[in-house]
Amino acid sequence: MVRIAELHCYPIKGCAGTALADSRLTPAGLDQDRAFMVVDPEGIGRTQRRMPALARIRPSVEPGRLVLNAPDVEPLAFDVREDGPRIDVEMLGKPMRGIDQGEDAARWLSDFLGAPNRLVRVPPDHDRVTDGETPGTAGYADGAAVLVTSLASLKELNGRLGERGAVELPMNRFRPNIVVDGWDEPFLEDRARVVRAGDVELGFTKLAIRCVVTTVDQLTGVKSGPEPLRTLAAYRMIGKSGVAFGVKFAVTRTGSVSIGDELAIEKWDETVEQGS
Repeated sequence: MVRIAELHCYPIKGCAGTALADSRLTPAGLDQDRAFMVVDPEGIGRTQRRMPALARIRPSVEPGRLVLNAPDVEPLAFDVREDGPRIDVEMLGKPMRGIDQGEDAARWLSDFLGAPNRLVRVPPDHDRVTDGETPGTAGYADGAAVLVTSLASLKELNGRLGERGAVELPMNRFRPNIVVDGWDEPFLEDRARVVRAGDVELGFTKLAIRCVVTTVDQLTGVKSGPEPLRTLAAYRMIGKSGVAFGVKFAVTRTGSVSIGDELAIEKWDETVEQGS
């Protein structure tokens, strides 16, 4: 039986995730997922592509509050500003809006990251429409509300890494929201088009084309070489798009999900290219 093995929420885009036992699934994904984003003084969103040290920041969400934690610094807890003046921000070239979270958060992030930064939150009237096969919405996530990976796919990758004499990698390199266990065959998630778990439903948007963030050690915040991109390029090239690992989904029915929930594939696509 295929089940949910892991759930992960990333309250601040690019920062460390939080492992969950269960979560409410909103139209924008797991509750609070990518609801916040670090931006530079011009409002351009920071990511691990250029600022891998973001991975060392471990935010935690409390009712109405956010706590910023990182090694060797005092944590900062503050009240979340859920409404107020909107400012223009940009996420991977896409114009959006955000609510600034104040001077204390800006100072803490600037000091830890060694560059001027501010923290913004998705406003209540955030009306982003995500693209792909199934339209949906998301906070500041790259492409869609939910990223699904499978342990079978990671096992296949790590086997190939071992054949190259490379070190096996943990799943956190791919920053998934839902990790699935129970498939013997890798990359079956590529073919899932309608997925149900608990009382929620997900619709396929696109394969997750991976970038240099997968080369960042998520514990140290340090880029650590060409893997896994080099190995994935040998068998997971999807046309001219790049290498794929994981699948992005839109939320088509909200509800709750928990570790251990059965994952039912209501519709498959038998024509998906599996890479070469």
